[in-house]
Parts: sequence; C-alpha cells; structure tokens
Amino acid sequence: MNFPAELKYTKDHEWIKIVDGNTALIGITDFAQRELGDIVYVDISTVGKALEAEAIFGTVEAVKTVSDLFLPVAGTVTEVNSALEKNPELVNNDPYGEGWMVKFELANTADLDGLLTAEAYAELVA
Repeated sequence: MNFPAELKYTKDHEWIKIVDGNTALIGITDFAQRELGDIVYVDISTVGKALEAEAIFGTVEAVKTVSDLFLPVAGTVTEVNSALEKNPELVNNDPYGEGWMVKFELANTADLDGLLTAEAYAELVA
C-alpha cells in the first residue's frame, strides 16, 4: 500500500496535506478506500463550518457500507472536491491526488504535530 511521506495521517484513516500556509487538503488513505471497496457516493455538507479536531465532516458510501469522515485537526472546511459528485470512484483510483475530499483552513498548524507520520501509520495498519 501507498502512504506518501509528505502527508500526515490519523488513526481513523484520513490524511492531510499542507498546500499553502495553513491551507490543506484532506482525504482518506489508500488503506481506507481498499477496506471500504467501491465508493459510490461522497456526502460533505460542512463547507464554511468551523469544526473541532475529530469532528465528522461528511460521509463516504461504498457498495456495502457508509463510513463517517473525521477531521484530523480543528479548522474550517472551505471547499469540497466537486469532481467527486460525478466521479466518486476517484477516491478509489487516486486517494492522494484527484480523490481528495475537502480543502481546509487549519486553526493552528501546530496541531499537525499530533498526527501520525507515514511510517507510524503503516505500522498501525500492518
């Protein structure tokens, strides 16, 4: 499985990538998408909302299950990946690229220090 070193990870199988200052992208890991199976729908209705770390920011629906999506750190959801509306399978095909779920403004970038490195996440899911 693929766990890019430049990302931070949560025990709930989300990843976060800083793209500029305190702006980040968030999605689910390669491990998570494999466990869920074929993703058929992504539901995120938290744009503009300030949320705490570990708050639910949406759900992802696979053929046999629905799973909550949790924020890695506190902040505000600023954008949803609109491509997922018509192509939710992007999460399966490219979880760290075109399959990102939300753009996010971190309340405090120091919160990233509490997240898992790629190595620690790989050990968690081994």
